[in-house]
Amino acid sequence: MGRRELLVNSLAVALGAAVLQACASSRPAPEMKAGPATADLLDVKLVVNGEKRSLRVEPRVVLLDALRENLGLTGAKKGCDMGQCGACTVIIDGQRVNSCLKLVAQLEGAHVTTIEGLARGGELHPMQQAFLQQDALQCGYCTPGQILSAVALLQEGKPQDDDEIRE
Repeated sequence: MGRRELLVNSLAVALGAAVLQACASSRPAPEMKAGPATADLLDVKLVVNGEKRSLRVEPRVVLLDALRENLGLTGAKKGCDMGQCGACTVIIDGQRVNSCLKLVAQLEGAHVTTIEGLARGGELHPMQQAFLQQDALQCGYCTPGQILSAVALLQEGKPQDDDEIRE
C-alpha cells in the first residue's frame, strides 16, 4: 500500500466517522429527570418532640437527614455517617438510636425525641443541666448525642452500677 492509498483510506475512515457522529448527535437526547419521581416518594407520619409531623421522602432517606434537611432540627449532628460516633443519637420509642442508620421509611408512627425536644418550657432537662454544671463538654459537637444517650440509658432502667454505665 502506497502513501496515496493510505491517505485516501484514512480520509474515507475519518469522513465515515464524522458522518456517524453527526447522525448520532442529531437524535434528541433522552429526557433527564431532575429529582425522584413523585411516585417514588413515601409519606411517613411520626411524632417528633411531641408534635405530629408528616414527611414526604425518598425510600433511601435516613432519619438524620430528614431531621436536619426537612424539619430544620440540626441538634443531631452528622459525624461519621456510619453509626460509630454517636453524634447523631436520638431517642426513638424510648430507645437510643443512631439516626444516621435508621431509614425514615421504617418509622411510621414512631415517637422521636431530639435534643431540641428535651427541654420543656424554656427549662433545661436535668441531664442538660448536669452536663452544664459539670462542664461535661468537649468541643460540643457530639454533646447532644451524649446527652440523649445518657437520658435514654436512665429511662431504660438498665444501669445497675458504674460498670454497666461505662458499657
